Amino acid sequence: MNLDHAFFCGNPALDFAATLRARRTLRFETLVSPDRLEAWYVESGVVDAVSPSREADVEQAIAVREAVYALITARRLGEAYDEEALAAVNGAARKPSATPQLTAAGRWTAATPEEALASVARQAVEVLGGPDVPLLKECGNPECTRVYIDRSRGVRRQWCGMESCGNKVKAAAYRARRKQAQTTTVG
Repeated sequence: MNLDHAFFCGNPALDFAATLRARRTLRFETLVSPDRLEAWYVESGVVDAVSPSREADVEQAIAVREAVYALITARRLGEAYDEEALAAVNGAARKPSATPQLTAAGRWTAATPEEALASVARQAVEVLGGPDVPLLKECGNPECTRVYIDRSRGVRRQWCGMESCGNKVKAAAYRARRKQAQTTTVG
């Protein structure tokens, strides 16, 4: 399987909310088809296998994802929850979730798309109702809208990931400083 989804946030629900990237600018959608949704569920580790999804499953997942993002944003900013977002996440979390089974090879979790989505919704409930709430941060890259759990020493992490955003921002700042120094030297 080609792993092309990103997992920087420290929790599957936060990574799920980040499947719509660059929300303020480009709005890059990663859940563009049933097979991309299935790939996300497996790559994230939420399940080991998922039965085939339909377009309706993608639409439902995107609706829950947007509700999760709205709740994460509200919690992070200390604002009241949107009632519709709350109902969407709680409704998905109430459905049967993926159930791990013990096999001769070890733990195995196969699920339907609805069960996988219920598992993600339950993760959202846990992270938003748990002890990690004070550690929720939005990436310092102005183009990135990922929210992650900052478990760094001193809670001083600035980026969702150095590979994805930190290096880009630091390289851009370095280029800007060099350009400024050249302009100052020439002038």
